[in-house]
Amino acid sequence: MADAPPSRGRLTELDALRGIGALCVLIFHYSTRFHELFPQAAHVPFSFPGGNYRVLLFFTISGFAIFFTLDRIGSVADFFINRFARLYPAYLVAMMLTLSIEYLAQATQLLVGPFAILANLTMLQGFAFIPEVDGAYWTLNIEIAFYFCMIALWRFGGVRRLEPLLTVWLGIRWVYALWPDMPERVILLLVLRYLPFFVIGMLSYRVWKGQRRWRQQAPYAVLAIASVATMETWDITVLACVLLAVFAALIRGHLHFLALRPLTWLGGISYSFYLIHQHVGFVVMLEFAKAGYSPWIGFAAAFTVALLLGTAINRLVERPAGEAILAWWKRRRAARAPLLDAAPSQT
Repeated sequence: MADAPPSRGRLTELDALRGIGALCVLIFHYSTRFHELFPQAAHVPFSFPGGNYRVLLFFTISGFAIFFTLDRIGSVADFFINRFARLYPAYLVAMMLTLSIEYLAQATQLLVGPFAILANLTMLQGFAFIPEVDGAYWTLNIEIAFYFCMIALWRFGGVRRLEPLLTVWLGIRWVYALWPDMPERVILLLVLRYLPFFVIGMLSYRVWKGQRRWRQQAPYAVLAIASVATMETWDITVLACVLLAVFAALIRGHLHFLALRPLTWLGGISYSFYLIHQHVGFVVMLEFAKAGYSPWIGFAAAFTVALLLGTAINRLVERPAGEAILAWWKRRRAARAPLLDAAPSQT
């Protein structure tokens, strides 16, 4: 791969990739997962393959995008407030809305018990192996575990020595391959199942930022691909190679053709859209099937409802609540700064 010139502008193509991922996850859930859960209901006559493929795209994007946060924080507290503001308000509203719609529709197959609902309020239910309110939420636990790993690297200066530490991290993944009884929580906390895809994103970011060149990153990229090839199926290995090529093209500016307004817009609301689309969409398709409508109409109605609710949550909750929390934190830090400056020095 040719070296990329340093580039620091906004990557609208990254939003487009998020939008593509969001569309793929919706089509997979509505065409394939719905039929698996409700075989008695009429469904669209096709099945979208590769449910995990779109998740691996999201994880690669997360590996790239995590540095947008790490590069502008001053403390561990900054990081956790930033991530809380970004993730939790939309999550809470989407979860409560999903539960309300499930109860109103009496969709008992989709409901979880009161204890699981309480656990889901923490957003950490997956670490205790408690069912999610919506099955799509399982990826959030992977993201949170990745955040813990990355803030630990940042706190102890590991970001400056990132690539050698990624080698060690991938080495632990090979230990996992040789030790099938490794505790599940260790596997989850170290994101060992999906680590190579986060690594591809991280390596790509460093080139895009101008901190490294592709010829420097090549050995680590080979290690990431080898980690996939030795532990996963051939199609996942091919996908890892494709994602590496896609991100190399992204940072070289060769994906401008993807920056279509509908895709970048969908990418902008993709988090809220992802949170609300699955179970709510299933309820919509079930109700349309009960009423005798064509499954295509049910599919289109579910997509429309998910799009409208995702947009509403993004505009009314995700953005304003996140901005309010960050503004509060900035004021709090500013108010504390004079007190810290005035504190007597310790001798």
